Amino acid sequence: MLTARTAHRDRIAGLDAGADDYIPKPFAPHELLARIRAVLRRTLQIPAAASTPVAIGKIRLDPRRREVWKGRLRIDVTSIEFDILDILMHAAGRVVSRDQLASDLSHRELSASQRFIDVHISHLRKKLETGNEPLIRSVRGVGYLFLPAQESHT
Repeated sequence: MLTARTAHRDRIAGLDAGADDYIPKPFAPHELLARIRAVLRRTLQIPAAASTPVAIGKIRLDPRRREVWKGRLRIDVTSIEFDILDILMHAAGRVVSRDQLASDLSHRELSASQRFIDVHISHLRKKLETGNEPLIRSVRGVGYLFLPAQESHT
């Protein structure tokens, strides 16, 4: 928290409200950067809930690094595309509804329409699918299905 309030009770209230740090103005820019590095060190040491890599067919997803690979090729995906792919790959072979995807992504600011999911699925398909290798199938009126490797060539 960066604020002009310098009273001791304000600092306590800010930290009790959930701030990781409390920096009153004026401040030295080098001190601010040092505090940011300290917070990052603390937060990066917290293991991600789903930190186990997932590999299905040629697609590999590494949650710790937030990377997606197709064979030996690293695929650039956006943060929300990564999250959607993570959900679908962990549910491979099972249909995931749009409602479930929206619920699982609820930590993000989402539009009122779930149409945004369709747009990101389309982007993922363009990035991951080649030729006759569908990986993500639409289940009309329900949601999406990530196809396990043995089913992806049908």
